[in-house]
Order: sequence, then C-alpha cells, then structure tokens
Amino acid sequence: MSISLADVQRAGFPMGGEPLVALDLVDTKMLVTDPPTDLIADPTTAQAWWRLQASRLPGGPAPDLPATRRLRTAIRDLFDAHLEHREPEAGSLDDVNAAASAVPTSLRLAPTGAGYREEVRWHTEQGGNAALAATARGAIELLADPTRLARLRRCANPNCSMLFLAETTRRQWCTPNICGNRTRVARHYRRAHPTTD
Repeated sequence: MSISLADVQRAGFPMGGEPLVALDLVDTKMLVTDPPTDLIADPTTAQAWWRLQASRLPGGPAPDLPATRRLRTAIRDLFDAHLEHREPEAGSLDDVNAAASAVPTSLRLAPTGAGYREEVRWHTEQGGNAALAATARGAIELLADPTRLARLRRCANPNCSMLFLAETTRRQWCTPNICGNRTRVARHYRRAHPTTD
C-alpha cells in the first residue's frame, strides 16, 4: 500500500508519501530551523505518524518515541552520509541493523482463489517492534541498491532539509505545493521586479 502527499499533509505533516517509510520518518525532523523542528516531538504526534504509516507496515503496536527517534537519527545519518560523500557517524549502521534484526521474518505461502501468494510473517514473539524492523529494512534495501540510491535527493530549496526519491531526473523539490511553489513564486518575483543596482 502507499500513502499520498495529500494524506500526509491532511494529517499535519508537511512532507511524506515517499515510497519508503524510512524516508518519511527522516523527514519528521526539519534540520534547517534553529533549533531543528521535531514533527513527532511527543508520544501523541509520534503515534499519529505511525498510524498514518500503518497500511505500509506489518501489524502490531506502534514503536515508542525513544526507539523511533533513535532509528530516525541513524537512518538520517546514513542517508546524509551518502549525499555528502562522507562516512556515517559511529553507531548509525549498528542501530539500523539492530532494528532490522530485532524482528526476524519468514516467507509463507497463502492460498488465493486463483492459486497462491507470498506473504511475509514478522516474528515478534521474542520482542522487537515490527514497524521499526520494517522501516530499518526499507532503509537497508535502499542503501544496498545503487540504482535506487542514485535517486535519493535533498530538496533544492536551501531553506529545506527534506529528502526524497526522485521518480524523474527533473524532480528538485520535496513537495511541489510547498518548496516547488515557493521557488516558482520567488523566480517570478525576481523577473517582475528586477533590481536596478
């Protein structure tokens, strides 16, 4: 399943609806404000965010806020390290791997009216949170796929820190209705009001 940018914005989050929950998670912290703006600053907003993502995740309880923030920080660091051509912080890779491995999975064959379908079973019997594990797994799959990873971008708006996967090489902004629109308006203003220095 997927969610749209409109769904995310109706729920009060400016950015989201990316193909990966991991990208939507890192975009819950706006790094260009001082101090950074945490869009899931309390358990209530974090729970609302996880509910919004529920259709894309295995069933089970939403992760707690400290675990959510820890995974968000680790994934963001790995994504930023890639975009900035630097090594990630010590521990980021370990945190993502730990979250992914906390809930093992197995494939199951389920009957359908016309044959069978493949299902993934998330084994939470020994603890761990399936939503965190699936989110970490999505980040791992992106980072390990050079073709998809080449589509990872930071918004071209210098006043934005959001990340996204570009479906086309022309996509420059995280959202067309916020950053894209601001850029177009500013460009129009500059053309309509040229400076006379």
